[in-house]
Amino acid sequence: MTLNSISWNMIAGGFGMFLFGIKFMGDGLKAIAGDKLRDYIDKYTSNPLLAVFIGAIITIAIQSSSASTAITIGLVRAGLMTLEQSAAIVMGANIGTTVTSFLIGLNIDAYALYFVAIGSLVICFSKRKKQRYIGEIIFGFGVIFYGLSIMGDALKALKDLPEFDEIARSMTVNPFLGLIAGTIITGIIQGSAAAIGVVQKIYEAGGIDFIAVIPFVYGANIGTTVTGVLAALGGSFSAKRTAGIHILFNVIGTVIGMLILQPLSNSIMWLSNNYDISPMLQIALVHIFFNVVATIICFPMLKTMCNFIRKVFPGEESVKMEVKIDDLNTDLANTLPGAALNISDNAISQMAAAVENTVKETHSYLSNKGTSEDKDIISQSETLINNFDKKITNYLMDIANEVVTETDTVSLNLQLQIVKNLERIGDLSMNVTEFIDMVYDDRGDFSGEAKVAIDKMFNLIYQMLNKAMAVYSTKDVEIYKSLQEDETKMDRLEFKARESHFKRMANKECVHSVASSVYCDILSNLERMADHCVNIARSTLEGEHRINIKKAEII
Repeated sequence: MTLNSISWNMIAGGFGMFLFGIKFMGDGLKAIAGDKLRDYIDKYTSNPLLAVFIGAIITIAIQSSSASTAITIGLVRAGLMTLEQSAAIVMGANIGTTVTSFLIGLNIDAYALYFVAIGSLVICFSKRKKQRYIGEIIFGFGVIFYGLSIMGDALKALKDLPEFDEIARSMTVNPFLGLIAGTIITGIIQGSAAAIGVVQKIYEAGGIDFIAVIPFVYGANIGTTVTGVLAALGGSFSAKRTAGIHILFNVIGTVIGMLILQPLSNSIMWLSNNYDISPMLQIALVHIFFNVVATIICFPMLKTMCNFIRKVFPGEESVKMEVKIDDLNTDLANTLPGAALNISDNAISQMAAAVENTVKETHSYLSNKGTSEDKDIISQSETLINNFDKKITNYLMDIANEVVTETDTVSLNLQLQIVKNLERIGDLSMNVTEFIDMVYDDRGDFSGEAKVAIDKMFNLIYQMLNKAMAVYSTKDVEIYKSLQEDETKMDRLEFKARESHFKRMANKECVHSVASSVYCDILSNLERMADHCVNIARSTLEGEHRINIKKAEII
């Protein structure tokens, strides 16, 4: 048996199908869950124990602990979650990721193509999105096991290679080699489930001893932290601390696991011999036991771990944005609509803070040539804004059914207008992000002069948004006049930026076609964001004027 006799194409192809199946099934599950995941995070993560549970559920839903950790880092980075909350979710994510290895351990390869066929039919012939998402889940599930089947048949030949046998023996004698291998391989492919799936197939074929497999599983847990580290780069101290918590948690668990390596191996072997547990399921049991026990041990030390990480990454922590949309009390809306309007007014202030954060993240995405994780953070913030819009609007509609005074009616209509204008600013910010993403995806960039013009417009938007909300809070006419001057300035900035861009195009200075094409679209979206800021202030003063008229009529 030589290296050339191994079917590397089958191994590579099967592994590719396996990865694709995990992603495809995860995308389908995530689409089915929709904004519910976001709502669960908002509502339940204040309790650490519930946060562990939510972390597990999210990871099961999207089939990736790396992805759920990256999402959590994004929430911390956006100021929507504390370090303690994120640490609990990370612990839960490690438990959730064991589901994939357990499913692989069930060894249902023989039925894989049936799932592929059923999933394909559902995707092709379903007219509703939800049904197609279900089809994606079924199809992805089948592809996972078909890819494993193809890969497993080819991997069986590895055990006959003298070179591989030597490596396997070394890992048996020195368990730390397995630990290092698991860390490196998982770090490269950024998926512990995939790395463990490969080892499950090799172990099933008899190519490696069980005592060598266990450290590999430990290493896979450490390797999966790479995604979190990448997501934290360029982020806040809190984001870096969350990535640090992920690493610390898995390292502590690995140290404990290595100390009980032999007893754990003996225990699993005893269970396997007495209950006829398949080889692949043996590894799944190790994965489950390791992550559950590590969570049980580390959970009581959660605050201590967070304090330690704060010392490792010293700095000012991001203030958590209090997002308590679910505190909008429907009963109060039915009994005291005036008081209910005060509560919705507070929620609008929170929404404005979320909008400002989204705009800043978009600006940072341009300035720092952000990664896909940065774009995900912006998308999460925009989703939060949409949740604000939906929940506040529904709450205001509840109030509308009970409003009895004309003054409350004017206030209610004003709040609806403010919410819609804020939501549009969030949408436009996401539009700008998409345009920037198109440029970077094309490996292009904007000229220094073009970026300076965009920076000036972004900085003016921050100023205008703050003034708009100040007018909403204080009803100050002088601030509104200043805001109008800012709008005129914004119009001039856009006009000047367009003119300069056209000159650069005429002089053939624009070397990137996509950047040249979308530049004016970005300018237009930024100018429209400024218009919505003015709309907020104008609507406020018009509403205030109508309220004063109603009060005068009553007198």
